[in-house]
Amino acid sequence: MQEFDHIQSLWQSHSVEVKISSDEMLAQAKKEVNGIRTRSLFNILGMVLSFAAITGLIIFFQFNSWTTLAGLSIIVASVAVYTLILYKDYRIIAQNDFTEHPNAFLSRLKIYQLNKFTIYNKLYWFYAIALSIGFILYFYEMLDNLNIWAQVGIIAFTIFWMTLCATILRKAYMKREKERLDLLIEKFERISDQFKEQQ
Repeated sequence: MQEFDHIQSLWQSHSVEVKISSDEMLAQAKKEVNGIRTRSLFNILGMVLSFAAITGLIIFFQFNSWTTLAGLSIIVASVAVYTLILYKDYRIIAQNDFTEHPNAFLSRLKIYQLNKFTIYNKLYWFYAIALSIGFILYFYEMLDNLNIWAQVGIIAFTIFWMTLCATILRKAYMKREKERLDLLIEKFERISDQFKEQQ
């Protein structure tokens, strides 16, 4: 037991300083920034495809109730607004060349992180409520054509899915995204410090 304590104390007292060159750190940061940009583009593309699909429903299908059109219109408007917000955030991170201006990119990265936090904490609820109202109005006519068990199943699944997205999935995504952005910001702060030391 004493040997274990001795080894443990040696291990704790021994600290290894890992030196990473600014070029290696910049290469890692570039890879991570490109990953964020790619994910943002895929999110925007998914929202644009959703917008096009729902707009196609409005244009090409005949509905008997005004509630269906109202519901689909609310969904389309929500998706359009959310897509514009995502595009605005994408432009924040895509505008700057971080290899030329790491400090400017660092400040933009912090703005991007703040915007992400706002989107997934505050604006998300407006989006979720608008989608819920849109689906309720849309299902008003659609559910009339189905038997009672299909109606209950669709309503239960919709409530379950919205609850799952609003709680577990949203929180897990926010935590993962915050960790990624915090790590990236830390790397850019180190890169900026190394550039200052070299000057």
